[in-house]
Amino acid sequence: MSENELATVEVNELFQLLPHRYPFLMIDKIIDVNKDLSATGIKNVTINEPHFTGHFPGKPIMPGVLIVEAMAQTAGAICAREHSDGVPKLVYFMSIDAVKFRQPVIPGDILELHVIQTKHRRGIFRYNCEAKVDGKKVAEAAITAMMVDPEDS
Repeated sequence: MSENELATVEVNELFQLLPHRYPFLMIDKIIDVNKDLSATGIKNVTINEPHFTGHFPGKPIMPGVLIVEAMAQTAGAICAREHSDGVPKLVYFMSIDAVKFRQPVIPGDILELHVIQTKHRRGIFRYNCEAKVDGKKVAEAAITAMMVDPEDS
């Protein structure tokens, strides 16, 4: 891969970077990875996901908290990929700010999770995040997280 070429993280690499598994892994892959500076997570929203049985019967809508989690997993995976040095790391939420939901996300949507790093200092990372469907913003948040060694947690 050339220096200017953006990376892709497929699901098998996600399993190495994140501790999450079904039903709580909220991203299917990450594209356009530029180190830990920016990336786009992809979530194919399907009707067979367990939260749709109760949220809401007859009118399935992806819970907003899971959209925020998908943003955080995208940011956490690129942090872990860039800074793990071959040793698995954990990334923990510290804060979630300026969250806004603009439009429901429903089964059949392809959720794009755009994350851009705005700050990095001593294992603490801040990202501005936007979730989009068909190019239209459906949610946004500013997420701060801390990377730790698993034995330190």
